[in-house]
Amino acid sequence: MSFLNSIGRKFNPDGKRKGSKAPPLPNMPGSSGSFGSGSGNGTPSSSSSSVVNRPVTQGVARPLFICKPYVNSHLLKGNFKTIVVLPKHVDQGEWIALNTFEFYEYIKLFYTTTLEFCVHCKTMSAGPGTDYYWLGTDRQPRPLPAATYIEYVLTWINNRLTDETVFPTRPPNSINTGGQTQIIGAPHAAQGGQTWVGKEAGFPPTFFPSCQAIFKQMFRVFAHIYHTHFVNIVHLSMEAHLNSFFAHFIMFSRVSSLASLSYSLC
Repeated sequence: MSFLNSIGRKFNPDGKRKGSKAPPLPNMPGSSGSFGSGSGNGTPSSSSSSVVNRPVTQGVARPLFICKPYVNSHLLKGNFKTIVVLPKHVDQGEWIALNTFEFYEYIKLFYTTTLEFCVHCKTMSAGPGTDYYWLGTDRQPRPLPAATYIEYVLTWINNRLTDETVFPTRPPNSINTGGQTQIIGAPHAAQGGQTWVGKEAGFPPTFFPSCQAIFKQMFRVFAHIYHTHFVNIVHLSMEAHLNSFFAHFIMFSRVSSLASLSYSLC
């Protein structure tokens, strides 16, 4: 059973390690925001990291996160869809960009709370039968300690979010002249031909695929936290916070077409 399926049945969408040196980073995301391919251009493909499915031992205990009362623990009650739908008069690209930044900042905080436990995780796993492997420059999947894998992911996402060619912070084709922004040339919206999410707001064609790749990697961090560190989350009395955050993340992902049920298998 995939991680998302097991969670989805319970969450109603409506209602550097100290003292050790990390292994050489395979195709470490550089300041250009490259990932997997070693190129600073384009969007990381879904094969930039891989999932290895192992045989599942029979009789594995039911995950704590789908057991009561924890599965019903939330900070909010009601329909999460009301807080993720695109507001009127807001560009879809701007809305996705805003939420991508916020989800990234919050997932960093949640991961930080489990870091002291995660440094002992030898693999980036998401429960029995599922390991996430990192593809090196030779395009071969290799296992990494979970803390190392997640650090690589967070570094790559940060580089992507600060890449002006993917997440521009100025109007399209503009220059700054003494504190005033002057539009030069024709913006994306005025260019004929294709259309894409965020075009009207000046986002490039690679914007939406980049967001999809970012959300996939953030999902894997969630999967590891739930399957490996949920008991730690409970001891910290943060299960309601995590459940609400995850439900918000999944609902936004689905409504914005950023996620699919195949996440745990791709």
